[in-house]
Amino acid sequence: MPSVANPLPEPADARAPVFRVRGLARVYGEGTAAVTALRGVDFDLFRSELVVLLGASGSGKSTLLNQLGGLDSPTHGTLHYRDWALGTASEPELTQFRRHSVGFVFQAYNLIPSLTARENVALITEICREPMDAEEALRLVGLGERLDHFPAQLSGGEQQRVAIARAIAKRPAVLLCDEPTGALDVHTGITVLEAIERINRELGTLTVIITHNAILADMADRVFTLSDGRIISERRNARRGAVGELAW
Repeated sequence: MPSVANPLPEPADARAPVFRVRGLARVYGEGTAAVTALRGVDFDLFRSELVVLLGASGSGKSTLLNQLGGLDSPTHGTLHYRDWALGTASEPELTQFRRHSVGFVFQAYNLIPSLTARENVALITEICREPMDAEEALRLVGLGERLDHFPAQLSGGEQQRVAIARAIAKRPAVLLCDEPTGALDVHTGITVLEAIERINRELGTLTVIITHNAILADMADRVFTLSDGRIISERRNARRGAVGELAW
C-alpha cells in the first residue's frame, strides 16, 4: 500500500481499470450453515463511468458494493484497485483507502442533527488530503442557498444531497451509492439522481449505483444484472438517458 501522504496515485495509463475483479466470491459461515453471497464475479470498471448494479434483494449487489468499498474482503478470487491488491489489504490500509479514495452514499442520510449542512460536510474535509471546500461541494449538489440549515430544516431529498456533498468533498476517485433513492418519492429521487449524475459528469468520478429499480438502468454507461451472487448479464447503453427523461 502506498504511503498515506500519497495513498493511491493515478495510474500511468489513464485507460487502465479503476477496479479489476476476477473470480470474486464471498462465503459467510461454514459447513451446512455457509451462505454464498458472490459466486465468481468478473468485471472491470473505469474512470468516469456511471455503472448500475441491478438486482433483487439477496442477489449479491450489496455484498459486491461492500467489496469495492473495502468494507469486506473476498473469500476467493482477486480484487484490484488500480495496481493495488485491495482484496488482501490489511485493515489499516483499507481505512486509508476508504478515507481518501471512496465516497459512500447510503439510503440512510446519517447526518448529525446538531450540525448545519456546511458543518456536516466540513467534518469530512478535516480528515482528507486536498479536500474540496464544503461550500463548493454543496453548490455542486444544488444546495448553495441551504448551507446553514440544519437537517431538520431540510427535506429528505435535500438531506440526501448533503450526504452526497459530504461523500464527494474528499474528491474521491470512486462514488458508491447504495439504493440512494430508496427512501424518497419519485420527484425527490430524480433530483438526487441528477446530483449524482452531475458529479460523475463534471468530476469524472467512477460512480456505481446499486438498485432494484430497473428504470435507473437507462441512465448508466453500463448495467450489470445480478442474481444468486452471479452477474447474469451486462448491457452497454449506446446513450445515457437524462434522469428526467426516464420512464418513471
